This record gives sequence, structure tokens and C-alpha cells, in this order.
Amino acid sequence: MLLTVDIGNTHISLGGYEENRLVFVAQLLSHPMLTSDQYAVELQQIMMLYHTEPAAVDGAIISSVVPELCALFQRALKKITGVTPLLVGPGVKTGLNILIDDPAQLGSDLVAGAVAAAAAYPLPCVVFDLGTATSVSVIDKKGHFLGGMICAGVGIMLEALTTHTALLPHVSLEAPKNLIGRNSGECMQSGLIYGSAAMLDGIAERLERQLHEPPTLVATGGLANLIAPHCTHSFQISEHLLLEGLRLIYEKNRKPQKSV
Repeated sequence: MLLTVDIGNTHISLGGYEENRLVFVAQLLSHPMLTSDQYAVELQQIMMLYHTEPAAVDGAIISSVVPELCALFQRALKKITGVTPLLVGPGVKTGLNILIDDPAQLGSDLVAGAVAAAAAYPLPCVVFDLGTATSVSVIDKKGHFLGGMICAGVGIMLEALTTHTALLPHVSLEAPKNLIGRNSGECMQSGLIYGSAAMLDGIAERLERQLHEPPTLVATGGLANLIAPHCTHSFQISEHLLLEGLRLIYEKNRKPQKSV
């Protein structure tokens, strides 16, 4: 079994693959105050939940946007599986031609998402990763990573509204019944959901003009299913795009087995 791990600012996503088939997905909270032993216990419990023996794991790969968690999780995985995970970063083969000013600055999560999107969808392609931040990755028709955008995510916007205003309430992240809200809560929900959807549509229109053709639009991340359905453009929703990208990167870097 291959374990794929995407460490984000809010959640850690785990994916277990058997022969290129995703057999389980789980999430942990990103918490830098936990020790590697505590993460090892959580990992072991998750594997028990999905009826997976640690001894069955023969490979692992990690992408992380939280540097302090990367080493902790690497040690935790090593403790329970005996496998040293591959870390996505400089020197790792991705097959992606990165054309930004400093390719080393590109987040490993964006690399994984772009690798999976380029393999699965017609090019050019634009990936919207809707998590703590909303990240936009642009891949041209030759499969080159051109760059992208980083915007505040929906959760960040909600936190800003509730912490920096005196009277606005904390609301659940869901679309209201009407576009035009009739109370403070509905107005906030409409602004967060439909405003974010309008942002995605606006970015898609501008990128189409710059690329001189309509790109395939892909939405991933924890909020993709909440926002993308309210866009006027058609989006391919790929909930586990980053995990699939990590699997592909692992395969590109796996050492060939010696013949007996």
C-alpha cells in the first residue's frame, strides 16, 4: 500500500492506494503542538479504522505547506510503518515544467495538484484549490506551469468578518435560499458563497482571454463542493486531486525493482 499525505494549514489529508486505486481517505487536524508519538497514535488508529495493517504500507509520500509539521509526520510514519516517506520538494521528479521566477518557491501542494490535473484533463487547465487559502494554478496547453494567484479563502473571509466587526454573527458556511439576503446571517452567507463563486467566474473569464482559448476548469480542496456548483462556468470537481498527484509523483520517483 502507498500512503499519500497532504499537510495543509487546517487539515492533513491521508490517502491509501492499492495498485493505483484509492481505498480510503481520512483527515486529521493540523496541530504543530502534537508530538510525533501523538501523530503516530492517530495514524495507527486511522489505519485500524480502515482495516489496514501498518506492515502493508510499502511506500509513502508527503507534501506540506506547514514546515514544522513535515518532520513530525515523517517520523510518525516511520515509527508505525518502517517506511521513510518521500518529501515533495527540490530534486524530486514531477515531470512538470515550472515557469515561475523561482520554481523552488512553488508549494508542494500546488505541484501535486498541477501534476494530477495535467494527467487527467484536457489542456490548458486551471486548478482552483479551495482551502484555507484559494490558490489558482495555470497550466498551458503544453503542460507548462505558468503561475497563478493566491486569494483569501472563504473561512478566512468569514473569520475576518466576525472578528473585525461588532455586530455580525458567526454563520455556517452554506448557501442561503435567496441570493438577496433578508437578515445579517443570510447576507453574510450570500456574500461568502456567491461572492466567492463570482470571483472564480471572473478569474476564469480573464484567464480565458489571456490563454486565447477556454481552459478546463478544475476545483479541488475542502470547499470545492460548496463553491463550484454556484459558478456560472462549468467546473470539474476533483475532491482528491492532490492525493492523486502525490501518487503520480511517487510513481515517477520509485526505484525500479531488481529482477531476481
